Amino acid sequence: MTGTTTAEHELAALQREHGRPLFALLLRLCDGDRQRAEDLVQETLVRAWQHPEALRADDFDSVRPWLMTVARRLAIDARRARQARPAEVGDAILENARVCADHAERSAATLDVREAVKTLTPEHREVLVLVYFQGASVAEAAKTLGIPPGTVKSRAYYALRALRRVLPGYAADLR
Repeated sequence: MTGTTTAEHELAALQREHGRPLFALLLRLCDGDRQRAEDLVQETLVRAWQHPEALRADDFDSVRPWLMTVARRLAIDARRARQARPAEVGDAILENARVCADHAERSAATLDVREAVKTLTPEHREVLVLVYFQGASVAEAAKTLGIPPGTVKSRAYYALRALRRVLPGYAADLR
């Protein structure tokens, strides 16, 4: 193939003449998203290339209103398409997102904790179940067990310490 065609020359001239105003319009319509605006400028020029009759107007400047209308419609269509689908998640959000264990991992962890709790003395187990699993306050646990609040605190401390020894992989979760 030889060189560039007349249509390509006209398109390049169109880009030089109208590219900046198109970009400025689309940048506003895209809320400052430069990449999206650049993509839409390119799409607008592709539409112009697909409709050479618009390029062959007697007055080359009369092409600008047509280009601006095409660009505005493309921006509106792009916005509607984005609103119709779920929002995209950026990398920064993913990096800061907390990783949740899947159901199988949670089930395995639950079984591990149950087995570890069985290794505790009955006194330590009672306090742990009341305070940590049933959500009782120290005072409520003391009243239920008929022991002083200080004893509840002490037993809870030693029960957790024993669990950390039995469950070393879960130590961070027990603090």
